[in-house]
Amino acid sequence: MKKVETILVCSAHSDDFVIGAGGTIKQYTQQGKKVIAIVFSYGEKSHPWLKEGIIQKIRTKETLEACKILKSQTIIYDLKEFKFLEEYKDKQIDTQLLQLIEKEKPTKIFTHSPEDPHPDHKSVYAITLEVWEKCSFPTKPELYIYSIWNPISLQTRYPSLYVDISSTFKTKLAALKTFRSQKLHVAYPFILLLYRAIKDGFKISKRFGEHFFRIR
Repeated sequence: MKKVETILVCSAHSDDFVIGAGGTIKQYTQQGKKVIAIVFSYGEKSHPWLKEGIIQKIRTKETLEACKILKSQTIIYDLKEFKFLEEYKDKQIDTQLLQLIEKEKPTKIFTHSPEDPHPDHKSVYAITLEVWEKCSFPTKPELYIYSIWNPISLQTRYPSLYVDISSTFKTKLAALKTFRSQKLHVAYPFILLLYRAIKDGFKISKRFGEHFFRIR
């Protein structure tokens, strides 16, 4: 029996994987592929007036709702915002992630771009790259980066991957709407989301697209 192809999407916060790769995730799951979203932090700092346990439950529920729409799976780690690099080895996140990769043997891993100005996004990029380097099985997964808060990318020395999300862009938006707790805080600008989708779609002569760089 042929093994189902697995893809991992690394995400600093609960909505990043949807913003950066939601349309692509839905495309892959529609094709019968297994997609696992790795969320590194509950993102408690988005609601500092609430107890950590409360916002964790809220954001976990939102993430699971989004994954249900995209038909993906999710794993949430408990790293504190702005302290990823200080905590990830103490909490053995690198070991857990490596074990997951060794078990699932994904063909592709998507992670944040190092150009992204958010420190947690930069940290997830660094952690993912470090763990990828430790992979021991013969054929390592292809490693891609996606953008969130960097409006343009200068990573032009790397090969591009464009995915046609014309049929899944609405689903991506529906998944984003599940993150109701973020609307009054760091809600992602819809105009930037739409601009990127149109720009990336234009590159492949499609209505909407998502763009990634393959760095390994």
